[in-house]
Amino acid sequence: MSVYIIAQITIEDRNTYNKYDDGFFEVWQKYDGEVLSVDEAPDILEGDWTATRSVLLRFPSKDAAMAWATSPEYQKIAQHRLAGGVTRSIMVEGFQGDIKGKPEVQ
Repeated sequence: MSVYIIAQITIEDRNTYNKYDDGFFEVWQKYDGEVLSVDEAPDILEGDWTATRSVLLRFPSKDAAMAWATSPEYQKIAQHRLAGGVTRSIMVEGFQGDIKGKPEVQ
């Protein structure tokens, strides 16, 4: 089952954060995921949105996502993301309800 990583990032030090960006795709291409969106100017539909960057990633499975996130190569560049800003991220499973969008209750 596909999983999605959704991240809200508030970049506080662009130069430090750019070191993360510079190494991201070299590491990323080794893993079986898709970058679905990276947006620094999203249309806010409801509520407050203070993040300066929003990211949406897709992986074919939770195992694939965790292999990327915990890999030594990713951890090495992630230190620049952590030093350059504040990240809030979650991993969610792809939807598997019925056609009406309502899971069956037993």
